[in-house]
Amino acid sequence: MSDSRPIAVDAMGGDHAPHEIVAGAVHAVRERGLSVVLVGAPRVLYEALADHDATKEVPIVRAEEALAMDEGALASLRRPRSSIAIACHLVRRGDAAAVVSAGSTAGIVATGRLRLKGQQGVLRPAIAVAFPTLPTPTVLLDAGANAEVKPEMLVQFAQLGATYAELAHGIHEPRVGLLTIGSEAEKGDKLVRRAHELLQGTTGLNFVGNVEGHDLLTGKVDVITTDGFTGNVALKTVEGAVRYAFAELREAVEESRLARLGALMQRSRIRDLRRRLDPEAYGGAVLLGLNGTVVIAHGSSRAQGISAACRLAADIAAAGVVSTIGDRMAATGRSHRLW
Repeated sequence: MSDSRPIAVDAMGGDHAPHEIVAGAVHAVRERGLSVVLVGAPRVLYEALADHDATKEVPIVRAEEALAMDEGALASLRRPRSSIAIACHLVRRGDAAAVVSAGSTAGIVATGRLRLKGQQGVLRPAIAVAFPTLPTPTVLLDAGANAEVKPEMLVQFAQLGATYAELAHGIHEPRVGLLTIGSEAEKGDKLVRRAHELLQGTTGLNFVGNVEGHDLLTGKVDVITTDGFTGNVALKTVEGAVRYAFAELREAVEESRLARLGALMQRSRIRDLRRRLDPEAYGGAVLLGLNGTVVIAHGSSRAQGISAACRLAADIAAAGVVSTIGDRMAATGRSHRLW
């Protein structure tokens, strides 16, 4: 299944907007064969496209405003004509297949909920991020959309994540784990213990029990469900640990001639590992539970990260993740179950 509609890219969101965003969009068009439309200030975007001789390759949709990186959820109400709002409107109208933005996460979530609306039966949308475990990714959600949740929401996050893992990553009957402080069923606070009970009784969900922080990158499960506060801390911790490890490795390699020789012999494996663990390589996170595909790129994304985010958005749209979640929600009359 394919979707010929373009990816709507919020060209004004991100630490390095608009120039790196434009460069990433051009790369997505030229190197990945994707259809992309840039949303933002036309004059600035036209000049940026001219730097790449791409004024005829990437269309522009005008947006009168932009959300600053330090603006929160209320900005979505104050700026109804922002670039992210217009990008979401294109998806809602059916003129675009998905939205990509590297802007303020709070602003993207709030604007997405306002413009695209939550799917029927979904209590709260959740941010899903794929950790690059082997042989298949591990999907963690929520990674920052909902700091405070109810047990039923954790069950839904698990179900949304399972659908995403199945369709986007080809994982049959994804194993689901609940992130807490111990593997035993009674570990955790009242919220987690109740969520554990509900997950055990959820039909059609392959719940295998609790997981801990050291299980995030082991591939023990395919989907990890947690609240947005814990999930965001876990995500940032992993990203920071990866940066620290490679910085230490670089310093160790430069200490002696023998170390440099050893690194040279393992160069291809080190390069492959770094590429796999680089957040820019896998494009960003996905906001699940809305009536449209929304990909949230890292705020510091450069061109390669934006290009990868466009590829991710196109793949999710083509896989029919949104429509499948909608179908499964429509098949049940109870809001806390998908199956």
